[in-house]
Amino acid sequence: MQMPSTPYYLIDKSALLRNLQVIDYIRQHSGAKVLLALKCFATWSVFDLMRQYMDGTTSSSLYEVKLGFQKFGGETHAYSVAFADHEIDEVVANCDKIIFNSISQLTRFATAAGDKPVGLRLNPGISCAGFDLADPARQYSRLGESDPARILSVLDKIDGVMIHNNCENSDFARFDQLLTQVEKDYAAILPQLKWVSLGGGISFTAQDYPLDAFCERLRRFAQQYNVQVYLEPGEAAVRHSTTLQVSVLDIVVNEKQLAIVDSSTEAHMLDLLIYRETAPVGNDTGDHTYMICGKTCLAGDIFGEGRFDQPLQVGDRIAIGDAGGYTMVKKNWFNGIHMPSIAVKDEDGSVRVVRDFSFDDYVNSLS
Repeated sequence: MQMPSTPYYLIDKSALLRNLQVIDYIRQHSGAKVLLALKCFATWSVFDLMRQYMDGTTSSSLYEVKLGFQKFGGETHAYSVAFADHEIDEVVANCDKIIFNSISQLTRFATAAGDKPVGLRLNPGISCAGFDLADPARQYSRLGESDPARILSVLDKIDGVMIHNNCENSDFARFDQLLTQVEKDYAAILPQLKWVSLGGGISFTAQDYPLDAFCERLRRFAQQYNVQVYLEPGEAAVRHSTTLQVSVLDIVVNEKQLAIVDSSTEAHMLDLLIYRETAPVGNDTGDHTYMICGKTCLAGDIFGEGRFDQPLQVGDRIAIGDAGGYTMVKKNWFNGIHMPSIAVKDEDGSVRVVRDFSFDDYVNSLS
């Protein structure tokens, strides 16, 4: 079987299915509904598989709302930090629920929502986040309403709330503490709601995560307040399902062996730069160590350092791991670098390209 030309994102359906089966287990044992967070992963070519194990999508913009409605189906939740006047009618037309970030937005657009269920984002002021940049409860946060008295004043206008205060949280005990504090702080509000979304950022597909304890906690919360619970995973849904396949273009030496590949962190895995992280490359046992570098002019365009069983040669292919979440939705044309294709590895092992990009796409992205 001839493999596609690099670079390309390769989504492995068998690996994706393992996450989806965990999600389905949570649905069955907790009663929670689970929505895909399109801000993290929106590659609709695998929605045919994902919709069998998830209840719909949640969004951060008009375009994501429309994508979820048109390509995924199920429940389509609309949320944005701020909706614009010119887009609100189209948002409402393409969603099943609309969630406002602030009381001022709720007041402004409540009439436009018509008979659609309406929600409000809460910001409990506490969170689990390893990066201040991604912490929704950081100082001066604009993400949601905190004051219980203000929320009570508009309770007659909402059906539910969304609380997103976890980010890459793999600690169930910490999740439990955060939820317990929410229950205490909003005790007067929760019993009057029909649904509560607990957002995303909960790493329940991580190895050894206590799924049964998690399900029991969700079930207890739903029963106590008589609400439908929603989860909004992004990274958890696509964890370890996707690689970025690249080829070595050159090898240079500057104190270390540097392998330059036909891709870029800034253009194709931007979060590595934003959060100053490294991607998994190579293995743990090889005798030959290389720093894997991107081909742009950015000095810090580095994927990470990895060990390999054999010395790398020009033309060798390398798989860069954890390339599912927050990659394809953030890819860009920096330096005019060729945009990676998107390919899917089906469960029978066959690989098919579902999207190619060309010079025309680059030209048409500009003016």
